[in-house]
Amino acid sequence: MARTIVNAVLVRSGAVLQARRAAHRPSYPGLWSFPGGHVEPSESLGTALMRESADELGVAPTASRPLGTLAGPNATAAAPVTYHFFAVEAWNGGEPAALEEEHSEIRWFDARAASALPDLALAEYRGVIGRALGTPTP
Repeated sequence: MARTIVNAVLVRSGAVLQARRAAHRPSYPGLWSFPGGHVEPSESLGTALMRESADELGVAPTASRPLGTLAGPNATAAAPVTYHFFAVEAWNGGEPAALEEEHSEIRWFDARAASALPDLALAEYRGVIGRALGTPTP
């Protein structure tokens, strides 16, 4: 069964918000990722972005732009996964906070520090970070 995932790449003052996945998560435990989750049946990407941002961070995106998609590198042909990334450049709700047990911490990183993290969930995130911040991929 195909899965569609939406990811919020919050951007502020030349930095991106990364979330460390909790150790109990079945996918990419303990690794740095972006907040987000599964798109529900008949839900739009925008609606899923709003829901996941509210559930995981307590914020409501007010300005976002698509950054592209990524085919899940560990998915199978029988169960493909597509990640949709959105740069979230403005939001309501104040400072983002890790609200659910999906992430053990969240932290702001500048482009260089985010791209240099040795424990990114996917190496392809480096390109996403570069597109979000308008900087070349290191």
